[in-house]
Amino acid sequence: MSSAPTSGSARIHYAWIVAAVTFLALLAAAGARATPGVILLPLGNEFQWSRATVSSIVSLNIFLYGLIGPFAAAIYQRFGLRRSMLAAMALLTVGYGASTFATRYWQFVLLWGFVVGAGSGMAATVLGAAVANRWFTQRRGLVMGVLTASTATGQLVFLRSLASASTTDWRAAVWITAGATALAIPVIAWLMRDDPRDVGLRPFGETGAPDATPPPAATGNPATRALAVLALAARRRDFWLLAGSFFVCGASTNGLIGTHLIAAAYDCGIPEVNSAALLMAMGIFDLVGTTASGWLSDRYNCRYLLFAYYGLRGISLLFLPQALLGPAAGLGLFAVFYGLDWIATVPPTVKLTGEVFGRENASIVFGWIVAAHQIGAAFAAFAAGWVRTELGSYTWAFIGAGLLCVIAAFIVLPIARSRAVPAPA
Repeated sequence: MSSAPTSGSARIHYAWIVAAVTFLALLAAAGARATPGVILLPLGNEFQWSRATVSSIVSLNIFLYGLIGPFAAAIYQRFGLRRSMLAAMALLTVGYGASTFATRYWQFVLLWGFVVGAGSGMAATVLGAAVANRWFTQRRGLVMGVLTASTATGQLVFLRSLASASTTDWRAAVWITAGATALAIPVIAWLMRDDPRDVGLRPFGETGAPDATPPPAATGNPATRALAVLALAARRRDFWLLAGSFFVCGASTNGLIGTHLIAAAYDCGIPEVNSAALLMAMGIFDLVGTTASGWLSDRYNCRYLLFAYYGLRGISLLFLPQALLGPAAGLGLFAVFYGLDWIATVPPTVKLTGEVFGRENASIVFGWIVAAHQIGAAFAAFAAGWVRTELGSYTWAFIGAGLLCVIAAFIVLPIARSRAVPAPA
């Protein structure tokens, strides 16, 4: 194992260093996930592809990003967080870097759909949940909120520069993304650790002497374990309520707004750089809202928090078609309300998953819930592109997503606090 600063002489718990490295990795991965939405138009224009054609590539990327999640959680247990994160950054770097030489549809499907999709799935919200569960007993909700907010921070860091670079050549934007993920690799290799016992500590918030015994490595096939946990979770109504609400979450966030807002704004006469700045503004509010959501999740009923988040998101999406046609103040109002709870749903969903399914299974079960999120996102990415191609407008895509959010606000209320499901043998 490579050397790194140990916590014996440090003034802060090493868990916070691990959280900071994870934040950096998730930030770079967030830039990678934001890239297709920025270059949707220039890529289609260069190759003369319709919105539906380009959206199909993005849809596959989003679908695999979600499908990998539960298996990634099992991979973390089998091979460790550090090696898994290094593999994820390498996949993103290679996938995006090689795509600058691609000229055919199947090449983008292979590189963006499969390679980048797999890398994104291994460096996603499931990673944040695994780090928070493994390294923190206290402040877990707050840490989950901050790690989830890395998506918003990624937008702040990358979106405007990606949009500016893509005005001359979409490949320039892709190289920015590949460079960012490549730079994260040496930091992960130097500072990341798999378990508190690797540095002679207990998880943050636990008292007592540190356990000097090395953490046991998970055995068996990660795919088999992920499927076994799914079989247990699927017997519970709560799993389907959580997965159903997260399907709507995905359909109304990165599948729709993250992929199509810039293109929708362009249809209404708003330049791409300006609409990218709008997404950046939403990222600012999301950074605040998601961090606050983590803090609130440690203190209040998560079912009521989710009810409020989905309800506000639904109202803002129903308002969006009018905001795109009206004065700039309308879009500003949308950016505030939508941005505040863009991904604020994650911390309370993670906490409810842990309450219902137990700490040992929580990361893998949440991985399957994220898979539902990304199926919803993939559906929305393709469906919104199809709606735009067939009807010439995104209006019904935004209205449909808003109505789904209103439904999701009510289906989270019956989620029960009940005894944890036992771990699979």
